[in-house]
Amino acid sequence: MTADAAAQLRRLLSVIPRLTGGRAHSIDEIARLARVDRATVAHDLFALATRVGEPGAFVPGLEMYIEGGAEGGGDVSVRAPHFRRPMGLTAAELAALELGLAMLRRERVPAEQRTIDRARERLRKAVARLPADPVPAAVRHGDLGAVADPVHLATIRQAVRERRTLRITYRAAGAEQSTARVVRPYGLVASRGAWYLVGHCDDREAIRIFRLDRIDDAVLLPATFAIPAEFSLESVVQDGRVFRAEEPQALRVRYSPAVAPWIAERERVPVAADGSVTVEHPLADVQWAVRHVLQYGPEAEVLAPEAARLAIAERLRRIVSRSPLRPSS
Repeated sequence: MTADAAAQLRRLLSVIPRLTGGRAHSIDEIARLARVDRATVAHDLFALATRVGEPGAFVPGLEMYIEGGAEGGGDVSVRAPHFRRPMGLTAAELAALELGLAMLRRERVPAEQRTIDRARERLRKAVARLPADPVPAAVRHGDLGAVADPVHLATIRQAVRERRTLRITYRAAGAEQSTARVVRPYGLVASRGAWYLVGHCDDREAIRIFRLDRIDDAVLLPATFAIPAEFSLESVVQDGRVFRAEEPQALRVRYSPAVAPWIAERERVPVAADGSVTVEHPLADVQWAVRHVLQYGPEAEVLAPEAARLAIAERLRRIVSRSPLRPSS
């Protein structure tokens, strides 16, 4: 499409929706709407009215009538089933937009968060004005995942974009103290409610993955780098999970015969003679192991690593201690 054709299309798309509805409009009025001279808009409209067939840039079913032809041109009227006022969003759709803004807010610095907060407040008011369109309780809740510092996220994104080396201060899972790392950031991935930085750790001399909510500080360094041709971000994510942990390890779980058929089908593993299934999952985060195993209740048992077994036992102790059904001492 040439520049002239693209400009003409933009003019037509800006004025045609305002002309539908049956009322006649003068060429001068349309020229003011399009912000061009009278001769230009008359040529645009005449070209549309006399088109042959249905060009790909336009939808079918548009009827246009121009009194007086292309030169003088009197009034213009348009009839079309298209370009009507958009349908109002449902309460569920408005709630989805609000959730999307909430997720976006997590990635923005405080100055930008205020603008997002105002938009979210307007959406909440819009939802409240739709009593005839109730929102199911299930769509009112969402897990926004682990919180990453927006300033650190902005710094990391700049480093990824400019291929700049980073110095990060990182708290590994289960570690009591943070350590400094020099990292060549290859990219960012979102997985299971958390953001991860994927890159080459100079200290470990290997590819490592760092959860952003565990990064206490991020500083741009002057050194630049090139990403190896054989590397791809897709190689570190499997079935929506980051499978290449900072310190590689696996979660080994035995699933009872009650759930084994579904696990076997999903994970594509054989069922044992006793009807159970044992699966090794890539483990990037012990807390993910806790959430994963507890959803199956007594039907899943952690075989390894010991850290995951201890974390699950601790979570169960906390649940029992808070339960109102716990026997009094």
